[in-house]
Amino acid sequence: MRRFYVVGFLCLMAFDTLAQLSFKMAGNHALPVEASTAWLWRVFSHPWIYGAIIGYLGAFFSWMTLLQRAPIGPAFAASHLEVVSVLLLSAWLFNEALTPGRVTGALAIIAGIVCLALAERDAAPN
Repeated sequence: MRRFYVVGFLCLMAFDTLAQLSFKMAGNHALPVEASTAWLWRVFSHPWIYGAIIGYLGAFFSWMTLLQRAPIGPAFAASHLEVVSVLLLSAWLFNEALTPGRVTGALAIIAGIVCLALAERDAAPN
């Protein structure tokens, strides 16, 4: 069962990360933003938008599969791990700043997930 959770949450994080980074890439290539068919054409003619769609579909199915077995509290918290992965990959791919506040926030997310997982483990019947 543990392998199911690890693989499932890694898939969820990967799909969510793909979706967020793909939207960023697609948005960057479709500038300037304007309410026109030309802008829509720029958005949908760039392959990154399809990476975003695939990412969201994969995340949806990963999440639905995980919810069949995972406890909701830790599952909901762990579903936000993509915030950390997007933060780190954005710093690398887009040269976005890793400020102390962002790093502290990422560490707080990880600490919260660990606390919920430990609480769930301790509450589980032996």
